[in-house]
Amino acid sequence: MKIFVIDDDPFALHLVSHQLRALGFRQISVFERARDAVEELDRDPAAASLILLDLQMPDMDGIEVVRHLAQQHYDGGLILVSGEDQRVLATASAVARARALDVRGFITKPVTPDQLRRVIEAPAHRSAPRIPRKRYEPEEIQRAIANNELVNHYQPKVEFATGRVTGVEALVRWQHPVDGLVFPEQFVGVAEEHRLIDPLTRAVLRGALAQAREWQDDGLILTVAVNVSVDNLVALDFPDFIERAVREAGVSNKQLVLEVTETRLMTNVLLALDILTRLRLKHISLSIDDFGTGHSSLAQLRNIPFDELKIDRGFVHGANRDTSAHAILEASLGVARQLGLKTVAEGVETLSDWQLMQSLNCDVAQGYFVTRPIPVEAFASWHIAWDKRVSSLVPS
Repeated sequence: MKIFVIDDDPFALHLVSHQLRALGFRQISVFERARDAVEELDRDPAAASLILLDLQMPDMDGIEVVRHLAQQHYDGGLILVSGEDQRVLATASAVARARALDVRGFITKPVTPDQLRRVIEAPAHRSAPRIPRKRYEPEEIQRAIANNELVNHYQPKVEFATGRVTGVEALVRWQHPVDGLVFPEQFVGVAEEHRLIDPLTRAVLRGALAQAREWQDDGLILTVAVNVSVDNLVALDFPDFIERAVREAGVSNKQLVLEVTETRLMTNVLLALDILTRLRLKHISLSIDDFGTGHSSLAQLRNIPFDELKIDRGFVHGANRDTSAHAILEASLGVARQLGLKTVAEGVETLSDWQLMQSLNCDVAQGYFVTRPIPVEAFASWHIAWDKRVSSLVPS
């Protein structure tokens, strides 16, 4: 392995080089100037298969080096080193991974042999390259809505305390006649841009309510959550449409949850508050989705009569290893309890995520650890399998 060590401190260079040799590495090049290392890689892209990079450099800081490595399409490993606090190192690692670099980990100074061994032996952690997706035209989406080509998949929500399935979130898919199953990121944005999100949302909602009635007829009472855009909150008849759709489906108003995600600022706040307040008066539950991101903030909790708070997956998954995320989790749950809100953890993907959120007394889990979104045909068999599995996850 050819290793570059980049640090403006001669003693740090000597120490790390000595530790690397003690671990059995021999091809080690040291650089007190980051620019010299970058120029060496310009001349010979294969000159290094692993780089240990100090973030705090005088001529070219570590983030600048990361940018240059990405531009050079450097395909070796990268270890970030710094005396800065772990939050700075974690953010720098996220920047490097977002640039598709193979970040093996980060080390807080002073470097120790055990730290070096651990990160060098870490598996590759490179962000997957983004695959260009087909863009659909608004006319195609309009036809899909008219031809009933939209279908709902459902992701279950389960109680941490009992493991009981209490509801589902309806997630729209497009069963394209030629392209097969198309995911929402390929068409929802276009629908929002071209004022098609309202008919799209109404189609999803009708389908979800009809499915809730089918489950109810089978003896299973579940809430169904449907995402609404801020663009839905400009039609004064929206609350009346919701009430009528619920009544026609033959389910209770309390079985419907509208998840509000503000990817864009509300252009008419007063009108949105008018509509949201009328919905709550009709006993339709309102959930603030992706809490802690975008415009889903404390100010919205103060201004809008939400009765459920969904904590964004970015604060849930892996929070047992991330002190910042853990602190935000505890604060969010504390605010929710003070306001009397039900709490839902998105992004519960591992047993560790489940156990952490359970110990923090979060109410409901949603995520791949429970299951991915599934077509309605697979729901019954999943439910049977979950009932067998849940006994090991909840206190007896």
